Amino acid sequence: MAKNNSSPKGELSYYGLSLLSYLSDSHPDKTGDKAFITKRADLAAEAYSEAIRNGLTHIEAEELANAELYQGLHFSVYNTLVNILWDEFSVEIPEDTARKVALQVLPLCGNVLAKYPLGDDFADTPAYDLLYTELVGTIQILLEDGAV
Repeated sequence: MAKNNSSPKGELSYYGLSLLSYLSDSHPDKTGDKAFITKRADLAAEAYSEAIRNGLTHIEAEELANAELYQGLHFSVYNTLVNILWDEFSVEIPEDTARKVALQVLPLCGNVLAKYPLGDDFADTPAYDLLYTELVGTIQILLEDGAV
């Protein structure tokens, strides 16, 4: 089944909805960037169409479209922060509020994040442990200062 990327004005396409759902779970700070979502959805739809025109199967075309759609989004600082809050600060931050607090803390971690190459495979690098440790320290300071 071909993926139709055309939609009435203001509505998201199949790929746009798929990306928005993913962003809601892993990059909620990006869910308001409609231009980004639309551009990625258009690139994914074009990759899919081109793959089909070139004789690839629908499964292969979908893999190429998803590669375009999710490029650079596989590693999630937000999810890392949520996990840190669950694992390291479960006494201070109840589990049911960790996602809200992670979203609040995310923009306050910019200086720490700027030091690391946060690509798709970042969680598999030795630098991930350093980032994790720095984020724990940053959250601790924010808690002590009453910023969280």
